[in-house]
Order: sequence, then C-alpha cells, then structure tokens
Amino acid sequence: MSDKIRIGFAMTGSFCTFNKVIKTLENMINEYDITAILSHHSATMDTKFGKADVLYSHLSDITKKPIIDSIVKAEPIGPQGLFDVLVVAPCTGNTLAKLSNSIIDDTVPMAVKSHLRRERPIVLAISTNDGLSGSAENIGRLLNRKNYYFVPFKQDAPKEKPRSLVANMDLIPETINYALENKQIQPIIYN
Repeated sequence: MSDKIRIGFAMTGSFCTFNKVIKTLENMINEYDITAILSHHSATMDTKFGKADVLYSHLSDITKKPIIDSIVKAEPIGPQGLFDVLVVAPCTGNTLAKLSNSIIDDTVPMAVKSHLRRERPIVLAISTNDGLSGSAENIGRLLNRKNYYFVPFKQDAPKEKPRSLVANMDLIPETINYALENKQIQPIIYN
C-alpha cells in the first residue's frame, strides 16, 4: 500500500488545455498516486488538438492504471473510498453546470457525486469561454458549497474572449494541498 495521496484526475472536454493539464499531471505522477478519469467526449472525440486514442494510451502509460471512463466504473469511487481528493482539470462550463445542478449523466459528474459521499475534497480547474457570463452563476454556487475548491483562475484572453476564464494548471498540486486541509488557496483570481 502506497503512502502517496490518492488522486482521481478527471478530464472534461476543454481540449485546448489538454497539453497543459497533461504536463501538470506528468509533473505530479511521482509524488501522487493518480488514476485518470475521462468524460465520454474526452475519451472518444478526435479534435484539432489531438486524437482520443493517443490521449487514452498516454494517460494509461503515465498512471499505469486502468482509466475510469464510464458511469458504471465511476460509481464505486465513493463507496470504496478510492481517492483522497478528486481533481477535475480541465473543468468545462458544461461540467460546472452539471455539478451545480446535480446532473449525473456522464463519467465525471458521477465520479464527483460518488467521491462526495465521503465528504472528501473536489478540486476544480476551470476552463470555459463563458466563465464571466453563463457559467458565472455555477461558479458562484460551487464556490459556496462544502468540499469544492478552485484552482486560481483568470481571464485568459480578455480582448479576444472577454468572458473566458482558465485556471493556472501549474497550481493544481498546491490547490490539492490546501483542499486536503479544507482550505481554499488564495488569491482565487490571479493576474
């Protein structure tokens, strides 16, 4: 049995941030015991940013564990106490809406719901083009809920995309450490 912190590392479909998220995951792998969790779209959709099968294979190689890629595989997370913390990075506006409204129709929302059964922390690293519009209400709701912690975020391209927000993926490990102490890393909005 490992003494490492056990992390469920869930990825949702903000494909443009995948390279940065995977670099962060690669930097964390020796310090943490990580299991990858993929939303349906992350696990199956080819985009201009990469092929789904390449992502799947790379995550399997990095973690040396089976990937959780279905609602059925995600449901036991809580009952079996699989993780100390669950990270959602990137966390899209769509996923924020599902979490805020308890819509459990995909792997990642089920993983979060199941993990919360044990009152354990959820770390959200948002990446959404509507963070300062449609998703703002959901961000606010989740900021006010127990066991949710946000990786510090900022406007990523204020002139080109004035409502877009993205987390500083390099701060995921530090945010995890704070969340494990039931604290929100500050400042939550950075320059």
